[in-house]
Amino acid sequence: MKKITILSIAIIALSFASCKKDRTCTCSTTVNGADAGTVTVVYKKVSKKSGTAACTSAQTTPDGSAYPEIKTCTLN
Repeated sequence: MKKITILSIAIIALSFASCKKDRTCTCSTTVNGADAGTVTVVYKKVSKKSGTAACTSAQTTPDGSAYPEIKTCTLN
């Protein structure tokens, strides 16, 4: 009985630990339609929801300038 209890606690602890892990955000930038580069950022020990929120907050859209910069970010 004691072994089953310890095993159950270990499985529950692992299930909580697997929710937060290192996630990679890749952002591609284009300026005036031409590729301007790619940047990769690693978020340490975050959930998928908070990692996605942080990654997409780095995105930019055209602002009407002569050389519009567009940054598209995805969480891997």
